Amino acid sequence: MSDLRFSQPARRNLLAPVLIAFLILGLAIALLLRFTPRSTAKVNILHTALYSTHTVFKSDSILVGRDRSQDDLYVVVTLRMEDRLNLPLFIKDLTATLETADGEKLETSAVQKQDFGNLFTTYPALRPLAGSPLLRDTLIESGKAAEGTVVLHFPVTQDAWNRRRQATLHIALYHQGRIAVVIPAGDQASSPRDEGASEDE
Repeated sequence: MSDLRFSQPARRNLLAPVLIAFLILGLAIALLLRFTPRSTAKVNILHTALYSTHTVFKSDSILVGRDRSQDDLYVVVTLRMEDRLNLPLFIKDLTATLETADGEKLETSAVQKQDFGNLFTTYPALRPLAGSPLLRDTLIESGKAAEGTVVLHFPVTQDAWNRRRQATLHIALYHQGRIAVVIPAGDQASSPRDEGASEDE
């Protein structure tokens, strides 16, 4: 009985194809890192203006000390936002956080488009500070920039703002997360005092 012998295929050396695959993968990663921006957008705060109000609500009561007062600070931030991606950016929301000198954290949303009319009617001197607003749902094309103002309201005095630990503007994007930028000290201020309001007791 003759021996059955099966022919064995020649063994291939897989080292060369594996090395070539790793080389191609390395080149692809290098090109991706080279042409992918390190940041989503470049945000510069160009100007910060402050508008503070102190309103005393007169009470009809004859009792001393029944009047109420309220402090409001409007922070008008002018910023420029440049798209550094190869995709357009869509602004979803604009918010801010104020950390006071005693560690209290206050959060606020930027004044929305439909609220500007009432705000400027109540405080006409605020209108020239606000300029052209940067609104939610603003589209910034790839490689382009958008510039505008964001109006923020905090129920604090201007002194509390000046002594703050930190104030941060948060820009939420629809598909690329959030960008945070520190708001510098205000370089323009106005401090009207409203005492004509009355409160029915």
